[in-house]
Order: sequence, then structure tokens, then C-alpha cells
Amino acid sequence: MSSYQFTPQAVADLFDLWSFIAQDNPAAADRVEDAVFRACDFLSDSPFAGRLRKELTPLPVRFWAVQPYPNYLIVYDPEKKPLQIIRILHSARDLPSLLP
Repeated sequence: MSSYQFTPQAVADLFDLWSFIAQDNPAAADRVEDAVFRACDFLSDSPFAGRLRKELTPLPVRFWAVQPYPNYLIVYDPEKKPLQIIRILHSARDLPSLLP
């Protein structure tokens, strides 16, 4: 059993991210998707590793940049058990308008 779970919106985000990248390079899309899953595994073991971003949302969610693809951010709730992955977003998007 996984120690994290995606919200329906996070599932859609990951699908959209993969689909967009796969238009040009399916192997690259797979690498980014794998990096997202590795980051989620890490965060489930270290839920407070991410940063609060009060300038983006007043909610107590945290943000983690996916490595080695730091333009992709995982937005998650460190207090939920299992860890709740709320969104997976590109940092160039209008983040405040996309967050709860």
C-alpha cells in the first residue's frame, strides 16, 4: 500500500503533464513521471521537507520541487495520512489561481 495518495486533480495534473511532454518525447515524459513518483515516495517519508508558500495560498500545504525537474512542483498536505498529493503543477503557471 502506498503511503501517499493523489487527489483526483493531482491525477489529472500528472496525466496532463505526461501528455504534454509525450507529444514531443514519450521517453522524457516517462522520466518526469518517474521523478514525480520518486519525489512522492520521499515526501511520504519526510512530509515536512517541503516549504510553506504563504504568498501563494494561506492553506497549510507544502511545496516540493521535483528533481531533476525543478519547474514541476508537488503541492501536498503533510498532515494527512496517507500523505495527500493535492496538485502537480508547472511553476510558470498562475499558481494562486490553481490552488485551493
